[in-house]
Amino acid sequence: MQTKPLFFKVKRYQELTRDELYALLQLRSEVFVVEQNCVYQDIDGKDDQALHVLGYKDDILVAYTRIFPPGTYFEYASIGRVVVHASERKYKYGYDLMKASIEATETYCKVDTIKISAQTYLKTFYNNLGFKVVGEGYLEDGIPHIGMVRKP
Repeated sequence: MQTKPLFFKVKRYQELTRDELYALLQLRSEVFVVEQNCVYQDIDGKDDQALHVLGYKDDILVAYTRIFPPGTYFEYASIGRVVVHASERKYKYGYDLMKASIEATETYCKVDTIKISAQTYLKTFYNNLGFKVVGEGYLEDGIPHIGMVRKP
């Protein structure tokens, strides 16, 4: 069985349709709040400052990230809210999503150094994409995280 490739859209907050915004918030809530059983304020007032990368399979949103330019969230540009729908993870779409997000960060932010706040259990996944651990681990919303940076 061949994996169907994702189709990506990159949009600023103001360019998102009402249906796109609803779908991305629903996906984030489904994974970060319900699946991970983590009560936290996902709608944090920062989406309007972000660039949104939406990954579609058969016109259904199954993958998403948001990108911040340098100085907005961290000193460096950053990619966050990295999410792939549970039913689609077996296809390794996380790699496609992150590659599209790295490319979008380089294109739109005009930078090649990116910082992320990664869930610790995904360290190897991000290492495979060129990210290296910086600093000590920490808890974010009760989940172990580690800072990671990707430099050219």
